[in-house]
Amino acid sequence: MTFVRLRGLAHHVAVDGDGPVCVLSAGLGLGWFDWDPVVPLLAPHRTVVRFDRPGHGLTQEGTAPPTLAGEADRIADLLDALGLPGPATVVGHSIAGLHAEGFARLHPERTAALVLVDSSVEDHPRPGGPALAAAAAAAGTALTALGLPAALGPALRRLAVRPDPAPPADVRRVYRASRVWRGALRENASYGSVAAELLALRRARPLPSAPITVLAAPDGSARWEHRQRTLARGLGARYEAAEPSGHLVMQDAPGTLARVVLQALQPA
Repeated sequence: MTFVRLRGLAHHVAVDGDGPVCVLSAGLGLGWFDWDPVVPLLAPHRTVVRFDRPGHGLTQEGTAPPTLAGEADRIADLLDALGLPGPATVVGHSIAGLHAEGFARLHPERTAALVLVDSSVEDHPRPGGPALAAAAAAAGTALTALGLPAALGPALRRLAVRPDPAPPADVRRVYRASRVWRGALRENASYGSVAAELLALRRARPLPSAPITVLAAPDGSARWEHRQRTLARGLGARYEAAEPSGHLVMQDAPGTLARVVLQALQPA
């Protein structure tokens, strides 16, 4: 594990393995260790890069609302800082699926393959605007003042992720920190705006000719499977369902996820 400074913030990064570069970006409020089950399966074949976005994991908290272009550029800047400029397989989970697709559209020459893992899908997003961002900031301030993250943070993580394979020491270190909860609130408040930015980008910037895979976790929901299949058709992507698996596919079905990522560079 190491830290690299991007745009004035210290970003926590973990790099494992050797081979073609693969970047893993987790969903809202998650950390680098949430990829732990899948890394040993990828590292013998890939240079696996995990990183925490601002206010997530061990990365320093930012103050600016996240944007799609900003998150896409963050991945590019991270690879530059690590001296890994070549094309990469970019894997985005949940909300980070929006970021990964944005990266592919804005940096097509740097995209070897794209894998969207139970990605967020928004056909009619509602941008939150300054009022929602201010409310999120106020909520984060209130949580900090009350001392709730330190008192309840790890317990809330355990309630949300059951069973939780993450190392208990890392869970305590991360989820007792107020900045992590503020970071999640800030990113959630910007979700609608980021999704709207992606819809606009789809009209303006085509995807590269790189292989694309949508790996969904329908978990018995026909509606969610339909939305994921529609996403795959719209992107011209391969579709696969990770079954059985909940939303945290990297923990519930690491073997399936690793196989999909390793096969991503193969032609459709």
